Amino acid sequence: MRLLAIFLACLGLAVPAAHLLAAGNGSARVQVVDERGLPIRDAVVEITPAGGARSPSGFPWRAAMAQKNLQFTPGTLIVAKGSTVAFPNLDRVRHSIYSFSKIARFEIDLYGRDQTRAQRFDVAGSAALGCNIHDNMRGYVRVVDTPYAAKTNGNGIANISAVPGGSATVTIWHPRLRAPGNEVRYTVSLDGGLSRKYKVKLR
Repeated sequence: MRLLAIFLACLGLAVPAAHLLAAGNGSARVQVVDERGLPIRDAVVEITPAGGARSPSGFPWRAAMAQKNLQFTPGTLIVAKGSTVAFPNLDRVRHSIYSFSKIARFEIDLYGRDQTRAQRFDVAGSAALGCNIHDNMRGYVRVVDTPYAAKTNGNGIANISAVPGGSATVTIWHPRLRAPGNEVRYTVSLDGGLSRKYKVKLR
């Protein structure tokens, strides 16, 4: 397939990136860009096989969102459904945490430096976080029920490995995405892997 791609490139013919992956690769490379073609950072890409996905037991990163320099860090955190998220305060000032989101309505009272509070997330979806003391602080917890999920990097790319073949749904979520629930969905075939660019509209 690689030789075919090189041959077609020499003829000046384009080959869709999705077809450049070796059969059985099992990897997905998704790029998310805005209407101008600029990469979107921290968009959440989720892949759910048509037959359903096994329940995720967790991800390589820690289920924690710190408060540091008057910001939630990371600004967007992906966790598996049923996870308990830790909220360590690394600032010298006190913080509170609240969410009025549909999947998780809660309020954590003020607590100080080097203290930690936690909250369990049992419903898939997204939760927007705020601080009652610092109005500019915004954070997001994206709760997923598939083990195949990742955030896009500075180039708008999310890489997801060990994805099973067959039909699947790709869900893209971002807090500023102009769509119901701030998410869009696409049906794809993962036979031989997936490499695709999606253009979305932001608010």
